[in-house]
Amino acid sequence: MNVFYVLNGRKLKKYFLIAIAVVFSIGIIYAERDNITVFAPQQPAAIYSVPTEKKVVALTFDISWGDKRTEPILNVLKEKNIKQATFFLSSPWSQSHPDIVRKIQEAGYEIGSHGHKHDNYSKLSDEEIRKQITTAHTILSNITGKQPNLIRLPNGDFDKRVLRIAEELQYKVIQWDTDSLDWMNIGTDNIINRVVTRAHPGDIILFHASDSVKQTHEALPVVIDQLREKGYDFVTVTDLISQTEIDGKTVQDKATSAFPQLDAAASDY
Repeated sequence: MNVFYVLNGRKLKKYFLIAIAVVFSIGIIYAERDNITVFAPQQPAAIYSVPTEKKVVALTFDISWGDKRTEPILNVLKEKNIKQATFFLSSPWSQSHPDIVRKIQEAGYEIGSHGHKHDNYSKLSDEEIRKQITTAHTILSNITGKQPNLIRLPNGDFDKRVLRIAEELQYKVIQWDTDSLDWMNIGTDNIINRVVTRAHPGDIILFHASDSVKQTHEALPVVIDQLREKGYDFVTVTDLISQTEIDGKTVQDKATSAFPQLDAAASDY
């Protein structure tokens, strides 16, 4: 009889330890639910570029303030016969400059969201993230008559929560593989060299059209000419993604950074 109780005591101890381990694991999973990828192999991803052998790139322009730089950039695109490009517009700027928004739209360029409040969304609550994206969506839809489905988050900042909420709102989060660093005004030649040497098939290239950039309209014509000399064509982000989806390939994601622009600034010109 004693042996019987000893064996059961060992089993009970074993089961007790297993139960503790299970509870502990559940606690970890719950606490880290937004960062765990093991159980969610198809989590939302930000798009930096697309895998393709075609020599196509997407020129993209972020705008969040000012009214002096956008039109010179639009003039360059027109002069260079660039019929496809993507502009990411903040909704407060769009409200203040509906005439420029219409010029972008009338030129045939794609318009995506650049959010509402220009803040790091990874620091916001789920409710506030949703509010920022939906507020911008409503404003841009009212101005353009079309519902955007691409978003480039302010400062390029996001985490897995932001990606999840954006996907729930039927948005694709668009980053970039080549940063022109035009927002740093590093010099026309540096902007040109940086973009032309780093561009690759399927690349998403980041420019800005806010008043903070003073050299983009000077660098852009040369960038376009030199990329064309290399055999590149220019498409919208949506067209870039569509080509990849038609080929049946998966759009690739990269490790996210809370401050990708600062990371890029730290690299060589």
